Amino acid sequence: MGRALILLYGIACYLGFLAVFLYLIGFVWGVAVPKAINDGHAGGFASSLLIDLALVALFGVQHSVMARPGFKRMWTAIVPKPAERSTFVLFANLCLVALYCWWRPLPEAVWDLRGELAGDLLLGASAFGWLLVLVSTFVIDHFALFGLKQALYGFLGRELPHARFVVRGPYHLSRHPLMLGFLLAFWATPWMTVGHLLFAAAMTVYIRIALHYEERDLLDVHGADYEEYQRRISMLLPLRLRR
Repeated sequence: MGRALILLYGIACYLGFLAVFLYLIGFVWGVAVPKAINDGHAGGFASSLLIDLALVALFGVQHSVMARPGFKRMWTAIVPKPAERSTFVLFANLCLVALYCWWRPLPEAVWDLRGELAGDLLLGASAFGWLLVLVSTFVIDHFALFGLKQALYGFLGRELPHARFVVRGPYHLSRHPLMLGFLLAFWATPWMTVGHLLFAAAMTVYIRIALHYEERDLLDVHGADYEEYQRRISMLLPLRLRR
């Protein structure tokens, strides 16, 4: 029964991720959601700025701390190992839901290119970013990334195979195409408001900090293979500047 509950828990957390991820697209694009990034009561500039930064920081701290190997070792003394990744996904979902609910808009326009060719091109770039995010998750094992595979293996009483270092698809061009996709999705918008700019900039800072620790963890796990990969492939942009 414990294994079955963990599997159901994993499925529920994964379905929650799908809903939260789709809402994120609508939140950033300002379509098909009850409250988007430029919706709601603006309030004072300083208070809105602090609240919005705190919401991004909450998501960033949760993501960075719970992803660290040391925290995972401590956490699995409380949470069953097959449910550890699903629990990470659950907390990430809750942090994003909090951001959606309490985000304070700052609606002053930085640029507004809606209805123009440049705006359409920016929207296309954002759509490509979301697609790159999705493709990148499947290239590195989508269902393990969001905890479903671990829950299934736990239900079957099997150990999840150790991840091998393999370079596939967009990872031949960038070490972190998933994060590159998020940056494209957040920054490429036909209607950039101060609030949207704050969101994109704060997420960019978080992503850069998170990649520093992720690179360190990947070096610890994969050693010389990852070090050689670092020499060949750039971290984000698909280019390598040489002397």
